[in-house]
Amino acid sequence: MTLSLILQVALVVAGLAVAGFCHVLARRLRKLNDLETGLGGAIAVMAAEIARLEAALAAAQAGATTASDGLAREIEKAKSERAYWALQQQFLPQAAPARPLRRRRVKEAGHA
Repeated sequence: MTLSLILQVALVVAGLAVAGFCHVLARRLRKLNDLETGLGGAIAVMAAEIARLEAALAAAQAGATTASDGLAREIEKAKSERAYWALQQQFLPQAAPARPLRRRRVKEAGHA
C-alpha cells in the first residue's frame, strides 16, 4: 500500500464520518424545530403567553391609572370640604348643637 492510497482511504472514512454526523445533526434539528413537541412549540407557546401577559398588564395599568385618578379627585374634594368646614368653624358663632327635628305625623285621608 502506498501512502496516497492510505490517505485516500482515510479521506473516504473521514468523509463518511462527517456525512453520518451531519445526518444525525439534521435529524436532531428537525426534532428540535417540531412545532408540537420540540423547542419550536415551546417558543410558540411562550410567545402566546407573553402576548397574553402583556395584554393583562396593559389592562391592569389602565385600571390602576383610572383608580389613581379617581382617588386623586376624591382627595382634592375631601381637602376642599375640610377647608370649607374649617372656615365655617372659624367664622360662624359657636351655637348649641342642633337638635334633631321631630316629624309631625300627618294623617292621610282614608287612614285612621
